[in-house]
Amino acid sequence: MKIGEVIENVPCIDEFVKNKDVDLLFTSNPLLRSVVVVRDDKPIGHITRTHFYQKIGTRYGYNLFIGRHNQLIIKENPLIVDRNIPITEVSTLAMSRPPEDLYDDVIVTRDDLYYGVVSIRELLLKLVDTQVAIASFLNPLSSLPGNKLIDEKLEEALQLPQFSLIYFDLDHFKSYNDTYGFNKGDKILLYLTDVLKRNIVGTEDFLGHIGGDDFVAILPHYESAVICQRIIDEFDASILSFYDVEDLTYLQVQNRAGELGPLSCTTLSIAVITNQHQQFESVDQLSDAVTRVKKQCKNISGSCYLINDNTKETYCVH
Repeated sequence: MKIGEVIENVPCIDEFVKNKDVDLLFTSNPLLRSVVVVRDDKPIGHITRTHFYQKIGTRYGYNLFIGRHNQLIIKENPLIVDRNIPITEVSTLAMSRPPEDLYDDVIVTRDDLYYGVVSIRELLLKLVDTQVAIASFLNPLSSLPGNKLIDEKLEEALQLPQFSLIYFDLDHFKSYNDTYGFNKGDKILLYLTDVLKRNIVGTEDFLGHIGGDDFVAILPHYESAVICQRIIDEFDASILSFYDVEDLTYLQVQNRAGELGPLSCTTLSIAVITNQHQQFESVDQLSDAVTRVKKQCKNISGSCYLINDNTKETYCVH
């Protein structure tokens, strides 16, 4: 949500309006918190009710200020933001102000001209609403973007001149859950989340959690091989710590076909497709293409990545 969506209108005056007229504005409207001061319709400061009456209410303040221009009372350097700035960003700016200015209204502009104000109360209420809305789009375990945001990013990727779509999937994860329980299984998923966050770090990179042990990343370039290898190295480095090592030697578990076999350590399969030598017209085409590569990955023993750009396949097994 943008800050301009929640503004309210308060009076604006120029800097030469006398303080007796400012007093009249406040006394005639008991709910008015502040008055914005403008020069050529551009805000240069504001006069808050509290600050105004602190000045006027001193021993000599009334006689000193009431008949003079408001230049002497104006609070300069208020928080002024463009209407298109997100509420989350404005709230951070507002809360970083000095204590004496913390509860002042935020002044909002449109093309640098005065547009309205937002009270701190309204800002915080809308911030909570925004955070609740954001949370509804996040995976509850990893706090990464979930399916709705993933779909939106895939649609955007179709318009990029370059992109790599990366699909992460754990092998033998079901047998781990069956053996150790879902609580410990979630710890592996959080471990993988941390590994991915440390390596998918570009300002334009996207990382999402489809659900379960399926994750996806979108990179605005084709240089994914080094990233994939680094992720595999980090993942494999500590995955054994989630196991009782003796279980990997002696324990028999059922596979997906219902057959008994030794417990296998969880590994990571990474499938990558790019638009370097192939074009995609829809999200469904992207999904089908990366699913085919993922199936090939799953047939390779051990952690691996497989990159398909429609001219060759590049893979590495750890």
